[in-house]
Amino acid sequence: MALSTIKEARDLSDGELAEQIIAVKKELFQLRFQKATRKLEKSHLFKHARHRLAQLMTVENERAKAAAKE
Repeated sequence: MALSTIKEARDLSDGELAEQIIAVKKELFQLRFQKATRKLEKSHLFKHARHRLAQLMTVENERAKAAAKE
């Protein structure tokens, strides 16, 4: 599975962006839980989830700054 691109995050609406952030945070929680119980088989999913969360939060921050300027 390839890492997602920032363009995909920028194409989301504000509502979809917020939903995606929550979903990725839940996914990270589940991955941490699996790691703690030694059930995690694909450790690379941490990188993918953290990368996606960073992209989504970057876009959210860009939009917040743009709205503050106006």
